[in-house]
Amino acid sequence: MRYIVTIGDRVFEVDLAGDVPRVDGVPFTVDSARVAGGAARHLLIDSRSITVVPARGDAPGRWEIRAGGYHFDAHVEDERTRALRAFTRTTAAVAGPQPLVAPMPGLVVRILVEPGQEVVAGQALVTIEAMKMQNELAAVAPGTVTRVAVAAGEAVERGAVLIEFE
Repeated sequence: MRYIVTIGDRVFEVDLAGDVPRVDGVPFTVDSARVAGGAARHLLIDSRSITVVPARGDAPGRWEIRAGGYHFDAHVEDERTRALRAFTRTTAAVAGPQPLVAPMPGLVVRILVEPGQEVVAGQALVTIEAMKMQNELAAVAPGTVTRVAVAAGEAVERGAVLIEFE
């Protein structure tokens, strides 16, 4: 699996798909062991020893990481989630709120909003299952839900309107 990790204004591609982990294409030899009593992990990276303490942040994909006496706020996305976000993101200025549409065919698992509810950008709206993976679709902008066009358990095609806003 490939991940896009953003720390500050730096973006790294972390590839864990092969036998050897790679960061921005550079291979690393890594051994890992969990430290007893918590989430900390002891890593041996190319013969350098470091203890890493990860903690989930305040939003999906957000992490607070302590390592080597430093504190980092990181945003981590797998390549599938990143592609879904890119697909659902609007790329040009629009006259008004755009409906949330299905980025791929799938099964609606959960509806997390109802008509009349105000939402904020990034808020989860619908969960769709596709290829045995659940994908949470989020609002790209703040707005008020005017219509939920689907129901849990309903199969949808790519491009189907799921939620409309005013």
